[in-house]
Amino acid sequence: MYFEETQNDTLQKRFGILGKSESVQSMLATIEQVAPTDISVLIAGDSGSGKELVAAALHKNSRRGHKPFVIVNCGAIPAGIIESELFGHKKGAFTGAQSDRKGYFQTADGGTIFLDEIGETPLETQVKLLRVLEQGEFLPVGSSMKMKVDVRIIAASNRNLEKDVESGAFRKDLFYRLKAITINVPSLKDRKEDIPILANKFAKDCAVRNQILFKGFYEGAYQVMSQHTWPGNIRELKNFIESMVILEKGGVIKTDVIYRYLNADSSPTELNPLLPVKLDRSVDQAERELILQQLFMLRREIAEMKETLTRSLPGRAMGDRAADEYNPALEVLPEESPHEIVNDEIPAILNPQMLGNLTAAQVEKELILRSLQRFNFNKRKTAQALEMAERTLYRKIKEYGIAKEN
Repeated sequence: MYFEETQNDTLQKRFGILGKSESVQSMLATIEQVAPTDISVLIAGDSGSGKELVAAALHKNSRRGHKPFVIVNCGAIPAGIIESELFGHKKGAFTGAQSDRKGYFQTADGGTIFLDEIGETPLETQVKLLRVLEQGEFLPVGSSMKMKVDVRIIAASNRNLEKDVESGAFRKDLFYRLKAITINVPSLKDRKEDIPILANKFAKDCAVRNQILFKGFYEGAYQVMSQHTWPGNIRELKNFIESMVILEKGGVIKTDVIYRYLNADSSPTELNPLLPVKLDRSVDQAERELILQQLFMLRREIAEMKETLTRSLPGRAMGDRAADEYNPALEVLPEESPHEIVNDEIPAILNPQMLGNLTAAQVEKELILRSLQRFNFNKRKTAQALEMAERTLYRKIKEYGIAKEN
């Protein structure tokens, strides 16, 4: 296992693509296999998912790595001039062609050309691309002399080219010529375990580049970012992190900061699964659910405060905390969203009237009792769940006179 992790870390550094998710590891392994060859590659993935990074990794780790790497956004070039841009033109080929001009393919000779959004190219241009792929030659606009080039072609699209082939919008022969090797780049929503790695990388790079102090994220901040769908994928995450680091310079980024910055582009429901409270509740149910929401948010704040204390006391390990450090509030405050709790399951201890009357000792006793019942009075599991030393748990059981009911 250690070897696999080390190998994956090596590939991440070598290709400049970060991620520990299974989909990213599979993609890195494919890049490693395909990069040294000259075979054409089709990169499929949503916009902003990192297709250009994959293309750059393929080029850099090929025998052409020291030659030109030319990036062409086919979707940004008007249909009327795309052939001139790709293949060049001769003087007088059309109005305004006052001299010979090299196209992107000539510029990339000996290296790699990356045709991003190839699905946007007109059908007549696709015929010429197929000729370059198969024979390594093309005709500049206005010329009768074929030109030879030695270029590796990497194409990418965020469209479903297979459907475009069925509809006649993309040539079948070109599609099958390109798709011999297809690398699928996963969307960020499908690799959420990579968000902490990417967020830290973007934040640190931004801080260094702009000479800004960056102290990191609270653990809860990662959870909030993982709840977001990130329709713009890695590009959206990168822009989001950089904006936040620049505007919030100097502090550790908390969950409320994440919510605030995400709120500009997202609905409250998407950002916070706790909101809104459904209106089909009775008054009593709605009141209990609102209390749960507040307790849930309070739990996060307590966890962040604990993290701050831990950071400020680096010499103390979490496992060495003394009995006095145990905070029963972390158990009474629910970890799951209130919408995931059936009303009948809401413990009586959260009743609004009881909350106002209970002492801290009574809350702690109730917590320990409920946890013991949950684990069938297994002391070890109960202590682990409460993050409490077993000897402390035994002392608390004796102190509160808690006994297993027959």
